[in-house]
Amino acid sequence: MLKVNWAKLSLSEKNSILSRGSSLENDNNLSNIVSEIINNVKANGDSALYEYSQKFDSVKLDSLLVTKEEYLAADSLEQHYKDAITKAYENISHYHNISKPKEFSYTKDGIVLGKIYRPIEKVGLYIPGGTATLVSTLMMLAIPAKIAGCEDKILVTPPMKDGSISPAILFAANLCGIDKIYKIGGAQAIAALAYGSKSIPKVHKIFGPGNKYVTEAKLQVSVGKSMTAIDMPAGPSEVLVIADTNAIPEFVASDLLAQAEHDIDAHVVLVTPDQDLADKVLSHVLIQKNQLARREIIDKSLAKSVVVIAKDIDECFEISNIYAPEHLILHLDNAMDYLKQVKNAGSVFVGKWSPESAGDYSSGTNHVLPTYGYANMYSGLDVIGFMKSISFQDLSPQGLKMLGLSIENLATLEGLDAHKNAVSIRLDHFKKVENV
Repeated sequence: MLKVNWAKLSLSEKNSILSRGSSLENDNNLSNIVSEIINNVKANGDSALYEYSQKFDSVKLDSLLVTKEEYLAADSLEQHYKDAITKAYENISHYHNISKPKEFSYTKDGIVLGKIYRPIEKVGLYIPGGTATLVSTLMMLAIPAKIAGCEDKILVTPPMKDGSISPAILFAANLCGIDKIYKIGGAQAIAALAYGSKSIPKVHKIFGPGNKYVTEAKLQVSVGKSMTAIDMPAGPSEVLVIADTNAIPEFVASDLLAQAEHDIDAHVVLVTPDQDLADKVLSHVLIQKNQLARREIIDKSLAKSVVVIAKDIDECFEISNIYAPEHLILHLDNAMDYLKQVKNAGSVFVGKWSPESAGDYSSGTNHVLPTYGYANMYSGLDVIGFMKSISFQDLSPQGLKMLGLSIENLATLEGLDAHKNAVSIRLDHFKKVENV
């Protein structure tokens, strides 16, 4: 990891230091590849999906849909894994039940105003394959979708080399009430969810993380003619750790490494005013890294990561808010007191006993979070992401009389006389009735 002193950097160097290791800026080659995949799926449906499964996943499938018989493979999952999934399911469900948006209404000057919430009827849940079985991600998507009341929850995920789906995925999916699972991944899966095929129904909104091809496909279908929304744009996973003099170096190092093992494009940042602590953390990173199975991936992600020496804790937060991390970990004394200084972050892990792993798996908060600086304007996934809010109003005659003149004047100001007439004709009706 590169170590720098913030005060000695120029503005351009600061921007460069906080830039992620992998660019999401326009990549014409990536864009063209994904566009070709999407168009092929639109034109050829299932046949294109089978073709891509063989090409990209080296799997020849007879059917995309996971059958009832295949679901029985969930029974083979070892009991301690079932128990861990069930515990996470309970905690995630509890948190998301509490965070479900509340409807409201109130009456003012003869007008009833309020908001109601309705679930998005058809949602697509994307679970990546690759180097890990992301059963936790399945729960982070499926549980809020279930709580929101979405009628159709369509899960897509790449099959394993033998054409099957992991028993852990099947067990968690059954627990979460998933309607259908399809064995397809990559940009082609996103295209199928957005436009539909003979096997896979079209959905209204797509959720879930993925590689750069999946991310590009989500962006393309969301601005195309598919009439499909997405949860949020996303880049590689990331963490920023703020640590003070009393932080435990072993803990800090473990948090950096936990993030770095995601993939080679993961980005980790340590910000501290204590140079000695920084050196101790880097030493422990080397010690712990050599004991980890994914150290080749870790080496590549750490090569693009950075340690920043700041003037004080306040400057640490200034740097963090500029970076807008997906995960922010506070290795600080009285860490909860510093929450008020957090302006931009996907999720905050407060204090030395709060590793990011807790949120990734089973504390209850959602781990589908904005990355690549999108925490400046996006929130992490929650139940409301699977719902639509609908406002309503009910005007009494007295309420319309109270507002009438104001509406008429504003309509006149904007030159919209039909808008004015819709009010005036009602006010005239009141006058006629009152004079009878």
